[in-house]
This record gives sequence, structure tokens and C-alpha cells, in this order.
Amino acid sequence: MSARPEFQATTSSTIEREDPERAPAEAKQLDQLLDVGNKIIDQALDMIENSLSSDDQLTHSSKFLPGSTIGKHLRHARDHFALLLDCIAAPPPYVLNYDKRSRNTPMETGLGAARDALEDTKQRLADLIPNMQLNAPLTLNAVTPYEQTFQSTVGRELWFAGLHAIHHWSMVRVIAGELGVELDDHFGYAPSTLVAKGMASKM
Repeated sequence: MSARPEFQATTSSTIEREDPERAPAEAKQLDQLLDVGNKIIDQALDMIENSLSSDDQLTHSSKFLPGSTIGKHLRHARDHFALLLDCIAAPPPYVLNYDKRSRNTPMETGLGAARDALEDTKQRLADLIPNMQLNAPLTLNAVTPYEQTFQSTVGRELWFAGLHAIHHWSMVRVIAGELGVELDDHFGYAPSTLVAKGMASKM
């Protein structure tokens, strides 16, 4: 299969919006966050389709990162997108809790299930994010291990979900290296790092 679309350092609005009153700057920023999120998910999809060859590679237990597997990192990162999407799919006020993650799911052990879960996440992003307000208020509940409550926004949490995934892709790269699996040079690098290295067009 061919590689997925390349990241561009700046993007133009490509999504039709139902709210004509939305400020153009906010609409553009939301588009950019959505574009980066999609490209980060595409990194994982490209790995599944073009680099990994067996389900066993998803469950290989890392020697350098004890307890870690590629499948677990894919699921964990995808969960953050999914929990945000579940949150904003419900009527406001929006309340988000990243600690309510699923574990031992099919995407941790099967390439097909992993691909389907990530594709589903991309589709839900396309369905929900364009109709949101960038600065729509959101309450974030967290355990640190103390229970904490923070005020955030939809845009900020979309940014976080993407950045969080990139950090897990960097650990996926380590495990892939243990397996002798070669990944694209851009895999697991944050967008800001790629810009600094002059590699943004390769994300």
C-alpha cells in the first residue's frame, strides 16, 4: 500500500462548516489541530499496513520497556482520542476523564482490529470536530493519585491527544527496533521536532 498523505506545516480549511458565523481564525486553528491529529493516527496506520506483518508483533513484550507492547501503546493512545470524542458526542456541559480507559481490547492483539479501531477514530474525528467550537469549555477530571478537576477546552484536549499519541509512538519505535522492524524516519517525532529538523513535509 502507498504511504499516507504528507503533513504540511500550514494548512487551509478543507471542511465545510454548518456555522457561518464562526470566526475564520478559530475555524482555521481547529482545522489544523484536526489535520495534525489525523496525520499522527496515519503514522500508526501506515506502520500497521506497511511495516508490521503479524499479530505476534503487537504482543511482543519489550526488553527495554518492561510490560510494554506495540499493541498496548496503540490502544492507550487511541483511547485518549476516543474518550475525548465520547465526551463531546454527548450534550454539554462536557466532562472528560482520561482514566476511564479500556484494556485487553482486540486492537492490542490483532492488526486488523488495530487498523479498524484507528480508522474508526479518524472517522469520528471527521464527524464531530468540525462542528465544535475551538474554545468550548470542558471540565477534566483526573487522578494524580489525588482526584483533581481542571478547566480546559475542546481545542486544548484535541492538541493533547495528538501530542500524547506521538510520545507513545516514540516508544513503539523502540519496540519495533527490538523486532527488527524498520519505520519511517518521521515516526514518533512531535510536529515541533519535525519543523525544527526541517522534516515537517514528511510527517
